[in-house]
Amino acid sequence: MSSIQSLHISHISPPIDLPRLFKLEKRERFAFRAQSPKISSCLVSDAQHKEAASSKPLSKVSKEVIETERNVLVGTYARAPVVFKSGKGCKLYDVDGKEYLDMTAGIAVNSLGHGDPDWVNAVVEQANTLTHVSNVYYSIPQVTLGKRLVEFSFADRVFFTNSGTEANEAAIKFSRKFQRFSNPNNKHPATEFIAFSNSFHGRTMGALALTSKEHYRSPFEPVMPGVTFLEYGKIEEAQKAIQPGKTAAVFVEPIQGEGGIYGATKEFLKILRTACDDAGALLVFDEVQCGLGRTGYLWAYEAFGVTPDIMTLAKPLAGGLPIGVVLTTERVAAAINYGDHGSTFAGGPLVCHAALAVLDKIRNPAFLASVTRKGQYLKELLIKKLGGNQHVKEVRGFGLIVGIELDVQASPLVNACREAGLLVLTAGKGNVVRLVPPLIISEEELELSAEVIRSCLPALDGNASD
Repeated sequence: MSSIQSLHISHISPPIDLPRLFKLEKRERFAFRAQSPKISSCLVSDAQHKEAASSKPLSKVSKEVIETERNVLVGTYARAPVVFKSGKGCKLYDVDGKEYLDMTAGIAVNSLGHGDPDWVNAVVEQANTLTHVSNVYYSIPQVTLGKRLVEFSFADRVFFTNSGTEANEAAIKFSRKFQRFSNPNNKHPATEFIAFSNSFHGRTMGALALTSKEHYRSPFEPVMPGVTFLEYGKIEEAQKAIQPGKTAAVFVEPIQGEGGIYGATKEFLKILRTACDDAGALLVFDEVQCGLGRTGYLWAYEAFGVTPDIMTLAKPLAGGLPIGVVLTTERVAAAINYGDHGSTFAGGPLVCHAALAVLDKIRNPAFLASVTRKGQYLKELLIKKLGGNQHVKEVRGFGLIVGIELDVQASPLVNACREAGLLVLTAGKGNVVRLVPPLIISEEELELSAEVIRSCLPALDGNASD
């Protein structure tokens, strides 16, 4: 591809009357924020990211939605100035009809893209049948999905939640309960945890305590005590830190997503497995972002030949509907009794039926092989097209979770790509471009993505290195 191709602009139905819909006449009730939030494409972005500048003025509809959001929602999200209305496959369309190639997949969620027909049929079918009954009763989709997850993983038991952070909260509770159950005569069983540099395990208080970046924890301290952070990949340090009677569990991401697309080595994970066994601690794999086909394996742990005691899942499983899962061995599950944990919404019929459609597609060996092939092709394209640029330090990844490490902050490049019709994310300390596209993406779309990134690299010039 010798030059960047223009992304096709699709026409969609006229926007609805947003001023009336959002009741903008009420905005006088709210104190308008004097400062706009800083824009970032990373869920755990650093505060250093500069506000995104749009080379084209926002349309009236977009301005109204953005202004209303500022007045009615709590300001926790630094959003990019785009209002999306629809999506199909690997494409998204904003309210003005502009088309974007989506290399974010809703932060590694929409693995089957937007509007997959089998997923849509599953959602409609179940919505017309039964949506929610709570966990006071049984439902067929929940039990069926649980059985399927056990059949295609190491696990003996499944616990459903609504998100990745909730899954990690449950894993924390299960780990502590396991230690009490396994050591009934010990008045002070192991309660502490080990996590690693660049880790991200969620925003709720327990999962937050396991997340390495201090500035995410400090506003909410005291968070859960007893967490030790070690350098990711350092074997000797981990061997010394994992101690019997002290360490309840070790939480580790086989491939770190938010942290910067860093992958563990087989040796490191095997040493963690051995050290946990020797200390009576549990090994917990967080595969919220890297699991379910993202690496080209159904589960990332399969690529390393190391089996955890607990594994947490979430993002892609229900195709965009909220779900989280804790997979455990029978040994861990035996420690959990009625009432030890629960959730009103978790594992509802609608979400589980949708998840079955997603799981059945992704677990197909041909589908997984295509992810491996396309992931390798993407890295080769990026190395070829970007390798000579002074700001590009490394291209790394596993399957279709790929990072481009830069020597400067990535946000100017992310913003330029968005203006050119390509959606990408940041990761790490804001210096990594993260690519987590729908797993159905075509090679032609990967080629276009690489070419857009290459053409937008000049946006990085003149940005000082941090």
